[in-house]
Amino acid sequence: MPKPPSAARLRAARLESHGLRTGLPTVADAVRRLGAVQAQDFTAAKWVLGARVPGSVATDVDAAVESREIVRSWPMRGTLHVLPGDRLRPILAITGPRVLQQVATRHRQLELDAHTYRRARTVAEAELAGGAARSRDELQAAWEAAGIDTRGQRGYHLISWLAHDAVVCWGPVEGRGQRLVLLDEWLPRPAAAEDRDETLAELFRAYIAGHGPATVRDFAWWSGLTLGDARLASAAAGDAVTPFDDDRFVATDAGWPADPESPTPRAVAGLALAPFDEYFLGYTERDAVCDPAHAGRVIPGGNGVFQSILVAGGRVVGTWRRGRGRDATSVVLEGFDAASALDPATFTASLRAWARFWGHPLGSVTVA
Repeated sequence: MPKPPSAARLRAARLESHGLRTGLPTVADAVRRLGAVQAQDFTAAKWVLGARVPGSVATDVDAAVESREIVRSWPMRGTLHVLPGDRLRPILAITGPRVLQQVATRHRQLELDAHTYRRARTVAEAELAGGAARSRDELQAAWEAAGIDTRGQRGYHLISWLAHDAVVCWGPVEGRGQRLVLLDEWLPRPAAAEDRDETLAELFRAYIAGHGPATVRDFAWWSGLTLGDARLASAAAGDAVTPFDDDRFVATDAGWPADPESPTPRAVAGLALAPFDEYFLGYTERDAVCDPAHAGRVIPGGNGVFQSILVAGGRVVGTWRRGRGRDATSVVLEGFDAASALDPATFTASLRAWARFWGHPLGSVTVA
Protein backbone atom coordinates (compact mmCIF):
# COMPACT_ATOMS: atom_id res chain seq x y z
CA MET A 1 0.00 0.00 0.00
CA PRO A 2 1.37 3.48 -0.86
CA LYS A 3 1.97 5.65 2.15
CA PRO A 4 -0.43 8.59 2.58
CA PRO A 5 0.74 12.01 1.36
CA SER A 6 2.56 14.10 3.94
CA ALA A 7 0.98 17.16 5.52
CA ALA A 8 3.59 19.28 3.73
CA ARG A 9 2.54 17.82 0.39
CA LEU A 10 -1.12 18.50 1.18
CA ARG A 11 -0.35 22.14 2.00
CA ALA A 12 1.74 22.51 -1.16
CA ALA A 13 -1.13 21.12 -3.22
CA ARG A 14 -3.58 23.54 -1.61
CA LEU A 15 -1.33 26.52 -2.25
CA GLU A 16 -1.19 25.46 -5.91
CA SER A 17 -4.96 24.99 -6.16
CA HIS A 18 -5.61 28.39 -4.59
CA GLY A 19 -3.36 30.10 -7.11
CA LEU A 20 -1.06 31.25 -4.31
CA ARG A 21 2.05 29.51 -5.59
CA THR A 22 2.47 30.93 -9.09
CA GLY A 23 -0.49 33.31 -9.36
CA LEU A 24 -3.39 33.55 -11.79
CA PRO A 25 -3.73 35.83 -14.83
CA THR A 26 -6.81 37.91 -14.00
CA VAL A 27 -9.36 38.59 -11.28
CA ALA A 28 -11.99 36.68 -13.28
CA ASP A 29 -9.59 33.72 -13.52
CA ALA A 30 -9.10 33.79 -9.74
CA VAL A 31 -12.86 33.78 -9.09
CA ARG A 32 -13.42 30.96 -11.57
CA ARG A 33 -10.55 28.94 -10.05
CA LEU A 34 -11.98 29.21 -6.53
CA GLY A 35 -15.58 28.68 -7.63
CA ALA A 36 -16.79 31.39 -5.24
CA VAL A 37 -15.28 33.72 -2.64
CA GLN A 38 -17.08 34.63 0.57
CA ALA A 39 -17.69 38.36 0.33
CA GLN A 40 -19.90 39.84 3.03
CA ASP A 41 -16.84 42.08 3.54
CA PHE A 42 -16.36 43.31 -0.04
CA THR A 43 -13.06 45.04 0.78
CA ALA A 44 -11.61 41.83 2.22
CA ALA A 45 -12.86 39.82 -0.77
CA LYS A 46 -10.99 42.15 -3.10
CA TRP A 47 -7.65 41.29 -1.48
CA VAL A 48 -8.55 37.57 -1.45
CA LEU A 49 -8.51 37.94 -5.23
CA GLY A 50 -5.64 40.43 -5.43
CA ALA A 51 -3.34 38.10 -3.48
CA ARG A 52 -3.79 35.55 -6.29
CA VAL A 53 -3.27 37.92 -9.25
CA PRO A 54 0.26 39.39 -9.29
CA GLY A 55 0.34 43.08 -10.19
CA SER A 56 -3.40 43.57 -9.80
CA VAL A 57 -5.06 46.59 -8.17
CA ALA A 58 -8.41 47.00 -6.44
CA THR A 59 -10.01 48.67 -9.45
CA ASP A 60 -9.39 45.46 -11.43
CA VAL A 61 -12.01 43.81 -9.21
CA ASP A 62 -14.41 46.69 -9.82
CA ALA A 63 -13.85 46.34 -13.57
CA ALA A 64 -14.58 42.61 -13.46
CA VAL A 65 -17.85 43.40 -11.67
CA GLU A 66 -18.80 46.10 -14.16
CA SER A 67 -18.05 43.78 -17.10
CA ARG A 68 -20.31 41.12 -15.51
CA GLU A 69 -17.48 38.57 -15.55
CA ILE A 70 -18.04 38.25 -11.81
CA VAL A 71 -21.07 39.00 -9.66
CA ARG A 72 -21.75 39.40 -5.95
CA SER A 73 -24.88 37.91 -4.43
CA TRP A 74 -26.11 35.29 -1.95
CA PRO A 75 -25.53 31.97 -3.79
CA MET A 76 -24.56 29.74 -0.84
CA ARG A 77 -25.00 29.40 2.95
CA GLY A 78 -27.14 32.54 3.04
CA THR A 79 -23.88 34.50 2.80
CA LEU A 80 -22.62 36.98 0.23
CA HIS A 81 -20.10 35.59 -2.26
CA VAL A 82 -18.37 36.73 -5.43
CA LEU A 83 -18.65 34.13 -8.20
CA PRO A 84 -18.49 33.89 -12.00
CA GLY A 85 -21.44 35.71 -13.53
CA ASP A 86 -22.62 32.71 -15.51
CA ARG A 87 -22.73 30.46 -12.42
CA LEU A 88 -25.12 32.47 -10.22
CA ARG A 89 -28.43 31.35 -11.73
CA PRO A 90 -27.74 27.61 -11.87
CA ILE A 91 -26.40 27.58 -8.31
CA LEU A 92 -29.34 29.60 -6.98
CA ALA A 93 -31.76 27.19 -8.61
CA ILE A 94 -30.43 24.55 -6.19
CA THR A 95 -29.41 26.52 -3.12
CA GLY A 96 -31.99 29.32 -3.09
CA PRO A 97 -35.03 27.23 -2.06
CA ARG A 98 -32.95 25.44 0.60
CA VAL A 99 -31.77 28.70 2.19
CA LEU A 100 -35.27 30.19 2.14
CA GLN A 101 -36.56 27.07 3.88
CA GLN A 102 -33.85 27.43 6.53
CA VAL A 103 -34.78 31.06 7.26
CA ALA A 104 -38.56 30.49 7.29
CA THR A 105 -38.70 30.62 11.09
CA ARG A 106 -36.82 33.92 11.15
CA HIS A 107 -39.18 35.31 8.52
CA ARG A 108 -42.15 34.40 10.69
CA GLN A 109 -40.51 36.12 13.67
CA LEU A 110 -40.10 39.25 11.55
CA GLU A 111 -43.69 38.91 10.23
CA LEU A 112 -42.47 38.58 6.67
CA ASP A 113 -45.06 36.55 4.78
CA ALA A 114 -45.70 35.81 1.09
CA HIS A 115 -47.99 38.83 0.73
CA THR A 116 -45.36 41.21 2.13
CA TYR A 117 -42.75 39.65 -0.14
CA ARG A 118 -44.92 40.13 -3.24
CA ARG A 119 -45.50 43.78 -2.35
CA ALA A 120 -41.78 44.33 -1.75
CA ARG A 121 -40.91 42.61 -5.01
CA THR A 122 -43.36 44.77 -6.98
CA VAL A 123 -41.81 47.94 -5.53
CA ALA A 124 -38.25 46.70 -6.12
CA GLU A 125 -38.95 45.76 -9.74
CA ALA A 126 -40.46 49.19 -10.38
CA GLU A 127 -37.54 50.98 -8.70
CA LEU A 128 -34.89 49.00 -10.58
CA ALA A 129 -36.53 48.68 -13.99
CA GLY A 130 -34.74 49.97 -17.08
CA GLY A 131 -31.25 49.46 -15.76
CA ALA A 132 -31.68 51.56 -12.63
CA ALA A 133 -29.61 50.84 -9.52
CA ARG A 134 -30.36 51.64 -5.91
CA SER A 135 -28.41 51.53 -2.68
CA ARG A 136 -29.77 49.42 0.14
CA ASP A 137 -30.96 52.56 1.93
CA GLU A 138 -32.67 53.90 -1.20
CA LEU A 139 -34.55 50.66 -1.81
CA GLN A 140 -35.62 50.46 1.82
CA ALA A 141 -36.81 54.08 1.65
CA ALA A 142 -38.98 53.13 -1.36
CA TRP A 143 -40.45 50.26 0.64
CA GLU A 144 -41.16 52.52 3.59
CA ALA A 145 -42.89 54.99 1.27
CA ALA A 146 -45.06 52.12 0.05
CA GLY A 147 -45.99 51.22 3.63
CA ILE A 148 -43.63 48.24 3.99
CA ASP A 149 -41.86 48.30 7.36
CA THR A 150 -38.09 47.74 7.06
CA ARG A 151 -37.18 48.25 10.72
CA GLY A 152 -35.05 45.72 12.58
CA GLN A 153 -33.76 43.20 10.08
CA ARG A 154 -36.84 43.22 7.86
CA GLY A 155 -35.22 45.29 5.10
CA TYR A 156 -32.12 43.12 4.98
CA HIS A 157 -34.18 39.91 4.89
CA LEU A 158 -36.37 41.24 2.09
CA ILE A 159 -33.30 42.01 -0.02
CA SER A 160 -31.85 38.58 0.74
CA TRP A 161 -35.18 36.93 -0.14
CA LEU A 162 -35.24 38.72 -3.49
CA ALA A 163 -31.65 37.68 -4.15
CA HIS A 164 -32.30 34.02 -3.32
CA ASP A 165 -35.29 34.16 -5.67
CA ALA A 166 -32.94 35.41 -8.44
CA VAL A 167 -34.69 38.80 -8.63
CA VAL A 168 -31.86 41.13 -7.54
CA CYS A 169 -28.08 41.07 -7.13
CA TRP A 170 -25.37 43.60 -6.35
CA GLY A 171 -24.33 45.56 -9.43
CA PRO A 172 -22.36 48.80 -9.98
CA VAL A 173 -19.55 49.51 -7.54
CA GLU A 174 -20.00 52.70 -5.54
CA GLY A 175 -17.32 53.69 -3.04
CA ARG A 176 -16.62 50.70 -0.82
CA GLY A 177 -19.90 48.99 -1.69
CA GLN A 178 -22.33 48.35 -4.52
CA ARG A 179 -25.82 49.22 -5.70
CA LEU A 180 -28.66 46.75 -6.20
CA VAL A 181 -29.92 45.88 -9.68
CA LEU A 182 -32.38 43.48 -11.29
CA LEU A 183 -30.60 40.22 -12.06
CA ASP A 184 -32.53 39.75 -15.31
CA GLU A 185 -31.17 43.07 -16.57
CA TRP A 186 -27.66 42.85 -15.13
CA LEU A 187 -27.14 39.24 -16.26
CA PRO A 188 -29.83 38.23 -18.80
CA ARG A 189 -31.09 34.67 -18.63
CA PRO A 190 -29.30 32.09 -20.82
CA ALA A 191 -31.22 30.45 -23.66
CA ALA A 192 -31.47 27.13 -21.80
CA ALA A 193 -31.47 26.26 -18.12
CA GLU A 194 -28.70 24.01 -16.84
CA ASP A 195 -29.45 20.46 -15.69
CA ARG A 196 -29.32 20.02 -11.89
CA ASP A 197 -26.78 17.20 -12.02
CA GLU A 198 -24.63 19.27 -14.37
CA THR A 199 -24.69 22.18 -11.91
CA LEU A 200 -23.75 19.92 -9.00
CA ALA A 201 -20.89 18.40 -10.98
CA GLU A 202 -19.54 21.79 -12.05
CA LEU A 203 -19.78 23.22 -8.54
CA PHE A 204 -17.85 20.28 -7.07
CA ARG A 205 -15.26 20.42 -9.87
CA ALA A 206 -14.76 24.17 -9.30
CA TYR A 207 -14.48 23.75 -5.54
CA ILE A 208 -11.88 21.00 -5.82
CA ALA A 209 -9.92 22.86 -8.52
CA GLY A 210 -9.65 25.92 -6.27
CA HIS A 211 -9.50 24.28 -2.82
CA GLY A 212 -8.19 20.75 -3.24
CA PRO A 213 -7.10 18.55 -1.64
CA ALA A 214 -10.51 18.65 0.06
CA THR A 215 -13.20 16.23 1.19
CA VAL A 216 -16.83 15.80 0.19
CA ARG A 217 -17.75 16.96 3.68
CA ASP A 218 -15.68 20.13 3.18
CA PHE A 219 -17.62 20.76 -0.03
CA ALA A 220 -20.98 20.16 1.65
CA TRP A 221 -20.20 22.82 4.27
CA TRP A 222 -18.75 25.30 1.75
CA SER A 223 -21.67 24.98 -0.67
CA GLY A 224 -24.41 24.71 1.94
CA LEU A 225 -25.70 21.54 0.26
CA THR A 226 -26.83 18.42 2.05
CA LEU A 227 -24.22 15.70 2.41
CA GLY A 228 -26.36 13.59 0.07
CA ASP A 229 -26.25 16.25 -2.66
CA ALA A 230 -22.52 16.70 -2.04
CA ARG A 231 -21.98 12.99 -2.67
CA LEU A 232 -24.08 13.21 -5.84
CA ALA A 233 -21.95 16.17 -6.95
CA SER A 234 -18.75 14.21 -6.31
CA ALA A 235 -20.00 11.27 -8.35
CA ALA A 236 -21.27 13.52 -11.16
CA ALA A 237 -17.88 15.27 -11.45
CA GLY A 238 -16.49 12.00 -12.85
CA ASP A 239 -12.90 12.01 -14.02
CA ALA A 240 -12.54 15.80 -13.61
CA VAL A 241 -11.40 15.04 -10.05
CA THR A 242 -9.18 12.33 -8.66
CA PRO A 243 -8.33 11.04 -5.16
CA PHE A 244 -5.40 12.67 -3.38
CA ASP A 245 -5.66 10.32 -0.39
CA ASP A 246 -8.38 8.23 1.26
CA ASP A 247 -10.74 11.19 1.81
CA ARG A 248 -9.58 14.14 -0.25
CA PHE A 249 -9.83 15.00 -3.94
CA VAL A 250 -7.82 17.20 -6.28
CA ALA A 251 -8.41 18.32 -9.85
CA THR A 252 -7.24 15.61 -12.23
CA ASP A 253 -5.30 18.04 -14.39
CA ALA A 254 -3.37 19.34 -11.35
CA GLY A 255 -1.07 16.32 -11.50
CA TRP A 256 -0.68 15.85 -7.74
CA PRO A 257 -1.56 12.15 -7.41
CA ALA A 258 0.60 11.10 -10.37
CA ASP A 259 3.66 10.34 -8.28
CA PRO A 260 3.11 10.68 -4.51
CA GLU A 261 6.76 9.82 -3.91
CA SER A 262 8.06 12.78 -5.92
CA PRO A 263 9.66 15.64 -3.98
CA THR A 264 7.27 18.17 -2.49
CA PRO A 265 7.78 21.60 -4.10
CA ARG A 266 9.49 24.21 -1.99
CA ALA A 267 7.05 26.27 0.07
CA VAL A 268 6.12 29.72 -1.20
CA ALA A 269 7.35 32.85 0.54
CA GLY A 270 5.34 34.30 3.40
CA LEU A 271 1.83 35.41 2.51
CA ALA A 272 -0.26 38.16 4.11
CA LEU A 273 -3.81 37.08 3.29
CA ALA A 274 -7.15 38.79 3.79
CA PRO A 275 -9.76 38.24 6.47
CA PHE A 276 -12.12 35.47 5.32
CA ASP A 277 -9.51 34.15 2.88
CA GLU A 278 -10.65 30.84 1.37
CA TYR A 279 -7.28 29.25 2.20
CA PHE A 280 -8.41 29.04 5.83
CA LEU A 281 -12.16 29.57 5.63
CA GLY A 282 -13.10 27.15 2.86
CA TYR A 283 -13.01 23.89 4.86
CA THR A 284 -14.71 22.22 7.79
CA GLU A 285 -11.40 20.67 8.92
CA ARG A 286 -8.55 23.22 9.06
CA ASP A 287 -5.97 21.34 11.13
CA ALA A 288 -3.74 20.69 8.11
CA VAL A 289 -2.99 24.40 7.73
CA CYS A 290 -3.49 25.72 11.27
CA ASP A 291 -2.72 24.22 14.66
CA PRO A 292 -6.13 23.76 16.33
CA ALA A 293 -4.73 25.42 19.45
CA HIS A 294 -4.42 28.65 17.47
CA ALA A 295 -7.54 28.54 15.29
CA GLY A 296 -9.38 30.70 17.81
CA ARG A 297 -6.91 33.50 17.15
CA VAL A 298 -8.16 33.62 13.56
CA ILE A 299 -11.82 33.65 14.68
CA PRO A 300 -11.73 35.32 18.12
CA GLY A 301 -14.60 34.16 20.27
CA GLY A 302 -15.91 31.99 17.46
CA ASN A 303 -18.01 34.97 16.35
CA GLY A 304 -17.63 34.32 12.62
CA VAL A 305 -15.35 37.32 12.04
CA PHE A 306 -12.13 36.03 10.48
CA GLN A 307 -8.87 37.93 10.94
CA SER A 308 -6.20 38.65 8.32
CA ILE A 309 -3.77 35.73 8.35
CA LEU A 310 -0.04 35.19 7.89
CA VAL A 311 0.94 32.01 6.05
CA ALA A 312 4.45 30.58 5.94
CA GLY A 313 5.26 27.19 4.46
CA GLY A 314 1.54 26.71 3.91
CA ARG A 315 0.84 27.02 7.65
CA VAL A 316 -1.15 29.82 9.26
CA VAL A 317 1.37 31.20 11.75
CA GLY A 318 -0.18 34.46 12.88
CA THR A 319 -2.42 37.41 12.11
CA TRP A 320 -1.80 40.94 10.92
CA ARG A 321 -3.55 44.27 10.99
CA ARG A 322 -3.26 47.65 9.40
CA GLY A 323 -2.32 50.66 11.50
CA ARG A 324 -4.85 53.39 12.28
CA GLY A 325 -5.03 57.09 11.62
CA ARG A 326 -1.69 58.60 10.65
CA ASP A 327 -0.12 55.13 10.72
CA ALA A 328 -2.62 53.67 8.21
CA THR A 329 0.14 52.47 5.90
CA SER A 330 1.95 50.62 8.69
CA VAL A 331 1.33 46.96 9.52
CA VAL A 332 1.54 45.05 12.79
CA LEU A 333 2.21 41.31 12.74
CA GLU A 334 1.31 39.01 15.60
CA GLY A 335 2.57 35.44 15.88
CA PHE A 336 0.58 32.82 17.70
CA ASP A 337 3.24 32.04 20.28
CA ALA A 338 6.95 32.19 21.00
CA ALA A 339 7.51 29.10 18.86
CA SER A 340 6.18 30.95 15.81
CA ALA A 341 8.34 34.05 16.17
CA LEU A 342 7.84 36.15 13.06
CA ASP A 343 10.48 37.71 10.84
CA PRO A 344 8.92 40.74 9.11
CA ALA A 345 11.17 40.15 6.10
CA THR A 346 9.30 36.91 5.40
CA PHE A 347 6.10 38.82 4.64
CA THR A 348 7.44 42.08 3.19
CA ALA A 349 6.96 41.14 -0.47
CA SER A 350 3.36 40.10 0.09
CA LEU A 351 2.64 43.22 2.15
CA ARG A 352 4.13 45.43 -0.53
CA ALA A 353 1.82 43.77 -3.07
CA TRP A 354 -1.11 44.43 -0.72
CA ALA A 355 -0.15 48.10 -0.36
CA ARG A 356 0.27 48.48 -4.12
CA PHE A 357 -3.11 46.81 -4.65
CA TRP A 358 -4.75 49.57 -2.58
CA GLY A 359 -2.64 52.35 -4.10
CA HIS A 360 -0.54 53.40 -1.13
CA PRO A 361 3.05 52.85 0.00
CA LEU A 362 3.87 50.28 2.65
CA GLY A 363 4.89 51.88 5.90
CA SER A 364 6.64 50.20 8.80
CA VAL A 365 6.19 46.49 9.50
CA THR A 366 6.51 45.59 13.16
CA VAL A 367 5.87 42.55 15.35
CA ALA A 368 3.54 42.92 18.33
